[in-house]
Amino acid sequence: MEFQYQPQILAQLLTHGVRPLPRTRPALVFRHLGELYRYELRRLKRLRDEGVIPHGEYGGRVVALRRQYPLVSVPVRLWTVPGTPPDPEDVPLC
Repeated sequence: MEFQYQPQILAQLLTHGVRPLPRTRPALVFRHLGELYRYELRRLKRLRDEGVIPHGEYGGRVVALRRQYPLVSVPVRLWTVPGTPPDPEDVPLC
């Protein structure tokens, strides 16, 4: 099965070095992007705990990081062009 990603989704993914193939399931890419985001959050927290980032700057850096990952809040079903078959992993079971 092939998926046709929205151009703006592909552009945003590319900013993170992610370039899915047409056969790459959107749900898989979504999970990968979420893992990247959580890794960056953990890194910021570690840097704060080590004193590299002052506590007063931590919140602002978290907000800035969140702005770099807008796709983590976009439902994966909206990542593909309308009419593209849905990703079986994104379809609710009930």
